[in-house]
Amino acid sequence: MASPRRRLWVVMIGAGCGLFLLLLPSWQSGNSAKPVSAVKPATPLVPTSGVPETSRATASVPTRHPEDVDAFDGIERLNAPGFTVQDDLTLLSDLLRSWQTLFPHQGNPWGENRDITASLTGSNPRSIALLPRRLPAINAAGELVDRWGSPYFFHQLSGTSMEIRSAGPDRVLHTADDVVLTP
Repeated sequence: MASPRRRLWVVMIGAGCGLFLLLLPSWQSGNSAKPVSAVKPATPLVPTSGVPETSRATASVPTRHPEDVDAFDGIERLNAPGFTVQDDLTLLSDLLRSWQTLFPHQGNPWGENRDITASLTGSNPRSIALLPRRLPAINAAGELVDRWGSPYFFHQLSGTSMEIRSAGPDRVLHTADDVVLTP
C-alpha cells in the first residue's frame, strides 16, 4: 500500500500533466486568448474542371480577413470562381471532419442548416469559429448557401457521417441536377 506522501506526489504529478496538456494548445498558437486553430484538410483543394492547369494558381480566391485567423484553412474557396460545386462539397466535408477532430465526443454539429452554421461560426462550447461570420457563403438567415444562393441541405446519416446536398442550378432540392456528397 502506498504511503500518503507517495499518493500526494502522484496526484500532484497527474495534476501538473493535466494542466500542461490543457495549456499546450495556447502555448503553441502563441496567444492564450485565441481558441485552438482548426485542423487543415488532409489534401489541398484545387479546381478540378473548367480551369486550365496553367491558370489554377491564379484563380480568383477571396482573401481572408485578419480577424478570421482561426477559420478553417481554405474556407475562402467556398463558392469561389474557378472551383466546382463538387469542390465546395468536398471542402464542407473536410470542414466537418475538422469539427469532429476538435469535438471528438460530439460527432457532427446537429440541427438544420442555420444551427450547423451557428455551431461552425463559434456558437459552440469552445467558441471555436471554423467559419468566419462574414463569409459570403452565409446568407442573411445565417445559412450556408451553395454557389446559386440556395441553402445546403445537411442530412445526418449517423453521429459522424453527414450527407451534404446542393440544390444545383435549378435551386430546387431533390431534382436531377442536385449535387450530393455522401461520405
